[in-house]
Amino acid sequence: MWTYFQLTALLAAIPMIGGTLISYAPASTISIKNRDRLSLSLFALGPIVLGIFIAMLWVTLDRPPMRTLGETRVLYSFFLPLVGFSLYIQWRQRWMLVYTLGMTIIFLSINLLHPENFSKSLMPALVSPWFVPHVVVYIFSYAMLAASALVGLKGLVDNYRGKLTKKLELNLIKQADQLVFIGFGFLTAGLLFGAIWAKEAWGHYWTWDPKETWAFITWAIYLIYIHYRVQHKNHRTQAFNILVVGFIFLMICWVGVNYLPSASTSVHTYTN
Repeated sequence: MWTYFQLTALLAAIPMIGGTLISYAPASTISIKNRDRLSLSLFALGPIVLGIFIAMLWVTLDRPPMRTLGETRVLYSFFLPLVGFSLYIQWRQRWMLVYTLGMTIIFLSINLLHPENFSKSLMPALVSPWFVPHVVVYIFSYAMLAASALVGLKGLVDNYRGKLTKKLELNLIKQADQLVFIGFGFLTAGLLFGAIWAKEAWGHYWTWDPKETWAFITWAIYLIYIHYRVQHKNHRTQAFNILVVGFIFLMICWVGVNYLPSASTSVHTYTN
């Protein structure tokens, strides 16, 4: 099934690119209503194609395609454009389509450069009813928090260029707060699901395994953001910095921790 991933990535990327470009078409060539309808329809084809591929991969492997990093990158690439699509509908800011499209293409490209050979077997620890909800809520939270990092990055770039007006800053922080609150909720759920799963699989809710430790650090970073926003409502530039730093920690937790020397003793080495 993985042999079809190149075609899948192409069929997903082309309509998303087309939809993003159409969203920037001048109003003189097409009405705004028709432009939005056409751009969103095309953009939505991307996650639809990826969703179909994930479903087919699930059937082919006869297991949830969520065991390896490559498989979770496909799931991440499915959620990212959905987040960008939803934000565009709500806020009508086209740059979000561009940024989520760019990140989706990056993760699809990583999988194209590092193809995987899939096995139908699962480790005994993964044969659990908590496996799918744990992975799904985590990857969805990663997509939401990645979008919040993009909002934070835009705020910092616009501030550096002197284009961050008070109105734009307020709109950006509202978007960031919305994304973090949702993403943090799902991140917390993933942490709890993982603890229950760990108790079932290994007999302990928490062992301070390297992966678990970095998951807690990542969770704490976004908790810091929430507390900072409550205590310092008007210090928005610093909040944007926390979002960017938080995403760096998130990537370390998801990918980087697998390359640490301590990862060799981790019970999560099945993600390699």
